Amino acid sequence: MTRNATLTQAPRRSLVDSAIEQIRTQIESGAWRVGERIPKEQELADLLGVSRNTTREAIRVLSHAEVLEVRQGDGTYVRLNVDPTEVMRRVSRSSLHDHFELRAMLEAEAARRAATQRSDADVIKLRKLLKVRGNQEDHSRLEKFVDADIAFHSALASVSGNTALIELYRYFSPAIRSGVWSVLDEVDLPEPALEAHEAIVDAIERKDAEGAALAVREVVGPLIKALADRS
Repeated sequence: MTRNATLTQAPRRSLVDSAIEQIRTQIESGAWRVGERIPKEQELADLLGVSRNTTREAIRVLSHAEVLEVRQGDGTYVRLNVDPTEVMRRVSRSSLHDHFELRAMLEAEAARRAATQRSDADVIKLRKLLKVRGNQEDHSRLEKFVDADIAFHSALASVSGNTALIELYRYFSPAIRSGVWSVLDEVDLPEPALEAHEAIVDAIERKDAEGAALAVREVVGPLIKALADRS
């Protein structure tokens, strides 16, 4: 039997978005679990206090995100307990401090694994990408610098050889790009220097796993500290 937590009527300012948010809350809270069928369309519309058309559109959006699965003639079932789109929205709205702490965790592990998995060709590629990156003043447009920086760090994740880590880094790339832009827009925040990035590649070339992870933390560390000092 489907368990229903108390639902409040969706405000009229954005009926579809509010319906989506309330359905998502039911799923994330565990009221509607993965594999369970949610209330039928009319019942759900009544619970949300919206029309069947609004309910149908909310279900369509969440089905597209693969949170829900519509089975013709059977009903709508919970497929995921987390909405990937909502996760990215929350990540993008997190503080810069939290954002770069997350980056440090991901990239330190990527660098650690890259040091044990790398080939000579990988080292050559990383050095080429780092040369293209250079420092911010080497680029006529900020966009080119950001693209080059992302390309280097993405390649670092790829060299790790861990498919899950590679895909996770790719998934968070839009938030990473946004974070880089935010830092470069603020003159009082330290920009990670080229030399600090070179230390990462040097450690990877030596196959020094701990040294590579430490080098990543030394790249991001001053920025994390500067952001923490603000709070």
